[in-house]
Amino acid sequence: MMSFSEETRERAREIIARYPADRSRSALLPLLHLVQSEEGYVSPAGVAFCAEVLGLNKAQVGAVATFYTMYKRRPTGDFLVSVCTNTMCNVLGGQQVYDTLTEHLGVGHDETTADGTITLEHAECLAACDYGPVMTVNYDFFDKVDPDSAVAVVDELRGGGRPMPTRGPRLCTLKEMSLQLAGFADTRDGAVGEGPAGDATLRGLRLAQQHGVSVPGFDPNTPIVSKQDGGATATKTPAAATGTTAPDVKAPQDKSPEIRAAETRAPDAKTAVPDAPGTKVPADGPAPADDAKAAEAAGVAANKPASDGKPAGDSAASPKEADK
Repeated sequence: MMSFSEETRERAREIIARYPADRSRSALLPLLHLVQSEEGYVSPAGVAFCAEVLGLNKAQVGAVATFYTMYKRRPTGDFLVSVCTNTMCNVLGGQQVYDTLTEHLGVGHDETTADGTITLEHAECLAACDYGPVMTVNYDFFDKVDPDSAVAVVDELRGGGRPMPTRGPRLCTLKEMSLQLAGFADTRDGAVGEGPAGDATLRGLRLAQQHGVSVPGFDPNTPIVSKQDGGATATKTPAAATGTTAPDVKAPQDKSPEIRAAETRAPDAKTAVPDAPGTKVPADGPAPADDAKAAEAAGVAANKPASDGKPAGDSAASPKEADK
């Protein structure tokens, strides 16, 4: 059984310390990412480690580790390549992309290349239909791929390169990604460098700019309220004029979001509540006619509620007694 490094044990203690003493089991998810960052997957030793530090049994840890697909239960390559083969991406060629990668890499679903670089999987949906067909590398997107561009990406990965995703941050290995998901900063140079955004993501912004649409009274230079100085603004610099004629609207900062939400659920007596006693709720349509009411009553009478009684024709006698 693998013995985890002292650095990992120290990080485990740091993770557990983030939670109240009587809620330490809430640390299980980041702890699973932590052991995956050291081994590249959640091994039986990783399950035992999490159970040990949290005072759980291995069955409890294993139940969580097998529920979430981001926790890999067998050795996984440095780069997890997922190709969407669900309906939309499939229509656009996703299955062809997956089949091409399968043949090119010589591996099937959830299998890893001999050099340990690539693990290939088909994904049911990667939630990016407007960019289909899509594939991800360690969950970063490569949009509108075709067989040739997909092969180019995996070849660059196998050659030691880090191709830039279509949108999102720069690529990292599965272990590096797992460490970030455990809640620790990746200190590599450029590890969190910004990446591009997709055209569909920016479409709404571009349409707003094209047609001069903006939020009434919005000024991007408005000073930000600081909680540390009791609600005073963080800067006293006056906001630049925006040219808008919309009236200034005071932000509801006197009340916390919790108080406003509570008042919405239970307003004062002057505010009508739809389901309050004595309140008339508008019907969706005209009242049913008398013949409709009669038909409904007849249907209810003909369909009595189920009971514990035996079905008709079922006798209390056992099969042996019935044969006598």
